[in-house]
Amino acid sequence: MSARALRRHLRRRRTLLPVTGAALLGLALSACGSGGSSGGGGQTQFVQGSGGVDVVKDRAGRQAAPELSGRTIDGKDLDVAKEYRGKIVVLNVWGSWCPPCRAEAKNFVTVANAYKDKGVQFVGIDTRDPDPAPAVAFHKEFGVPYPSLYDSSGKLLLRFPKGSLNPQSIPSTIFIDRDGKIAARALTPLGEDQLRATLDPLVAEK
Repeated sequence: MSARALRRHLRRRRTLLPVTGAALLGLALSACGSGGSSGGGGQTQFVQGSGGVDVVKDRAGRQAAPELSGRTIDGKDLDVAKEYRGKIVVLNVWGSWCPPCRAEAKNFVTVANAYKDKGVQFVGIDTRDPDPAPAVAFHKEFGVPYPSLYDSSGKLLLRFPKGSLNPQSIPSTIFIDRDGKIAARALTPLGEDQLRATLDPLVAEK
């Protein structure tokens, strides 16, 4: 990417995922409305929650999250389902080059620390960083206390089932319930209040 293209890229408020072949076309942004189905033409029913967070309130209607495993930005192996079985998992799709990701980072750090004793585990998915070094620097700068999978090409994001509340922009945040099912999704930077308002009902589920 040229320097001019990179500057233009960084100025974008909401950055779409990379299109690197026909398989990635399903990640193009699509309109979502209250009570509709998510992008991809599936039948997952959700309601528009507070702060633009789409929520599947009916636990029976939630779709299973995909297998997410690989190397973290610091070179460790991580299998989200095995490592955090029985926990609520908050997946944040981000990139070190993404201004909205930087803006929301402190909110994620604060809430991750506040909810770590409530059975909630945060996990990042770092995408479109050409190598892990900028992502590691990002973690250090903001004091991120949770791991991030390194997914420069976006392959992990393609594992989300068609029609589910899948990540479609950067940043995106996916909330996975204790049963490993997708309970909510945000396609916008989140504040502390939005994170807490989405997590509290999930924490309360038995």
